Parts: sequence; C-alpha cells; structure tokens
Amino acid sequence: MSKKANIVSKPLQPIKRAIVVGASSGIGAALTRELVGRGYVVAALARREGELNALCAALNAYSPDTPRAFPYVHDVTNSDAVPALFQTIVQDLGGLDLVVYAAGMQTAVSLDEYDTAKDKTMIDTNLIGAVAWLNQAAVRFSRARRGHIVGISSIAGDRGRVGAPGYNTSKAGLNTFLEALRNRLAKKGVTVTTIKPGFVDTALLKNAPKTFWVISPEEAAQQIAAAIQQKRQVVYVPARWGLVGLIIRHIPSFIFRRLNF
Repeated sequence: MSKKANIVSKPLQPIKRAIVVGASSGIGAALTRELVGRGYVVAALARREGELNALCAALNAYSPDTPRAFPYVHDVTNSDAVPALFQTIVQDLGGLDLVVYAAGMQTAVSLDEYDTAKDKTMIDTNLIGAVAWLNQAAVRFSRARRGHIVGISSIAGDRGRVGAPGYNTSKAGLNTFLEALRNRLAKKGVTVTTIKPGFVDTALLKNAPKTFWVISPEEAAQQIAAAIQQKRQVVYVPARWGLVGLIIRHIPSFIFRRLNF
C-alpha cells in the first residue's frame, strides 16, 4: 500500500531517505529506529504487518506532525512484486539515498538432515530476495551516480560449516553478489557495504548450538549506522569478528571439515 510521505528536503536541511527490507524485528527493526534517530525518513518493509505497524507508530509518536517511518507490507519471497513496489516507495518518499536488505531467516537443521525445502526457503529469503531489491537499487543509483546499498550478511558466509549448509550458502552467495555490485558500481559513485555480524540476540540465535560475544540488535544497529556514515565496504560486527573471520578463512580444509561448528 502506498504511504505518500510528502517530504520536502531543503538545501540547508537535506533529508536522507532510506528503505529497510526486513524491518519488523531484530537488526532490521533496530536499524530502522537508529536511522530515524539520525534524521532519515525510512520506508520500513516486512511481512508481519502487526509488528511493522507497531514499530512505525512508536517512532512517529515522537513527531506526529512530521512522521519519519512508513510501513509497507511485503514478503521478500515474492520477487515479482519488487519492481513496482520499489518505484512506489521512491515516489512516496520523493527520492532515495540508502537501501538496506536486512531480511533473513535460518531454520534448524540437524547434522544428518538434508532438506531441500528448508534450504530453498533460506536461499529465497536471504539471497534471492536481496538480489531482487538490490538490483532495483543498483539501477536507480547507477543512473543517479550516487547512493548507498547495504546488505546484512553474516560471518557464517565465510566458510561452509557442517551445521548449516543452506544458511552458509545463502550468506556466501550474498557476500559475492554484494562484492560484484561494489565492483560494478564503484565507478558510478555508488557505495556498497557488506555487513557481517557475529552472534546478535535475535530469533536466529536459537538455532546456534554455541554462542559467545553476543550483542544486542541495538548495538549492532549503532555499528552498522556508523559504517554507513563512513561509507565502508566490508564490516564485521563487532569488529573483533574480523580477526575470527581471517583465521577461519585460512584454516586448511582438511582441518576445517573436522570442526563441529
């Protein structure tokens, strides 16, 4: 549904406009709050209408005369709906500066389970949905020669772990897709940022057999917003996961395959 924002950006008071896909909970919801707090007008997208409306209503309660968060109900697995919805949102917001793909899911998979249906659901949500939305952003930003694309990936995409082949694959694919967009769009003045969180206290954490260095979605959102402001390329959240990722990527395969994680 169109939510006409009627937002006017003044030369001395520019308003930044963002789309956050996967905004009803977890990192997406926290990042929506963080961006609104930093002065953005945000089109918040998610499948769960109740949670999405509650989030936007809470944010707009602080300034009811000048709302900053606008809900759009959308299932990311419906990629055919993306082009028209993207254009509607851009028109409603009166422009666009930032697109964040934060939608993600991880289903529980046992070590002796090989379930194509589960894997497909994760890949459709974590990767195909991202491709559909970020391709639209790439076209618009390439023409405008400005803009910022952000994908919320995971350190899980750095190697093929035994515990979650489908999830690892979806995040590894997202990493490669974002890198390819970055290489294509850099000469057009467009920034592409890959965010690789470690353990964040969201619903996805329930499928992790072991956790450490767990941070809140709010902490993750603050660090992601800082990375956006700094126009960084690849960011581990928190930063110490970068060292873990470096080590993991360089463990020889004959050793890595014996590790139970």
